[in-house]
Amino acid sequence: MTLETLDPWLQAHMVCPRDQQKLALGDPQTLHCSSGHTYPVIHGIPVMLLVEASPTHGIFSVSLAQAREAVAHPSADAPATTETVDPFVQKEIGATCGNMYKSLINQLKDYPIPQLRLPTGNGNAFLDIGCNWGRWCVSAARMGYRAVGIDPSLEAVRAACRIGKQLGVSPLYVVADSRYLPFAPGSFDVVFSYSVLQHLEREDVRITVQEIARVLRAGGSSLVQMPNRFGLLNIYYEFRQLFRGPVLFDVHYWWPWTLRSVFGRAVGPTTLSVDGFFSLNPQKSDLTMLPWYFRLIVSISEALRKFSAKCPGLVYLADSLYVQSQRHERSLSAKSGVL
Repeated sequence: MTLETLDPWLQAHMVCPRDQQKLALGDPQTLHCSSGHTYPVIHGIPVMLLVEASPTHGIFSVSLAQAREAVAHPSADAPATTETVDPFVQKEIGATCGNMYKSLINQLKDYPIPQLRLPTGNGNAFLDIGCNWGRWCVSAARMGYRAVGIDPSLEAVRAACRIGKQLGVSPLYVVADSRYLPFAPGSFDVVFSYSVLQHLEREDVRITVQEIARVLRAGGSSLVQMPNRFGLLNIYYEFRQLFRGPVLFDVHYWWPWTLRSVFGRAVGPTTLSVDGFFSLNPQKSDLTMLPWYFRLIVSISEALRKFSAKCPGLVYLADSLYVQSQRHERSLSAKSGVL
């Protein structure tokens, strides 16, 4: 895919992540704003990372280097994979889906595509923050959403493009930073993120949540998975680490009332619901892929999740929570808010 075939929706809604000015198409490998900020486009994938921003992960510098190399030495776009499961996913499945999937590294027979707990899309614009190889974007596209994924990894996003073609769906992908979303205000009906914000420092989460609020339309909603500090498995992990606190890209555990406060003040009215127990990625849709002992864990988690509808107090014992917020009407600055 070349720049000329960049999706019209993306062209209409993308803005400069530095100053939110409208972007224009330059030569076949650049986007630029009126302030002179330029961004490379690699085989139709805009790379919108800011070189001056403090990275949240080492992949930022890797992606920027890969983009510079691709601009300096352009090559033909890689064809869609013809293998059953893309090699990138075979290699990264443990990192992207968690400990229960480590035995599946290089052993996958199919893609683990989860089920979104959202209504039918009907063409609504859906943003997945931290999409990696695109599992949630594929799910959203199949449910009728106009799915857009952002991730700081150019390699992962290129894999997501290949996988979309292979599976017959057409999500759009951008290499970007969750703290500097390259989209105009009100661009999305739904903003989603799973197993991503839990790895960020609190200030970075605060900024990201403000950005979620900015790109949501009035009345739109966000659905973000976060880890609960009260979760039984999470307490065990913190105890095993002697409560030393997270380092590097470790999981940051959150108090439920802090999640309500952060999302409620930035986005709007916020509720918490159970995602799962004994895991931070309990996907019922993946049961047939997992070893029997993990199938048992996921099945128990799913039973407890359903029971939580009758016993709301269970939300405080769940390891993985969904934070759902409704975008209120009042105007918000992209970087304001308290934590």
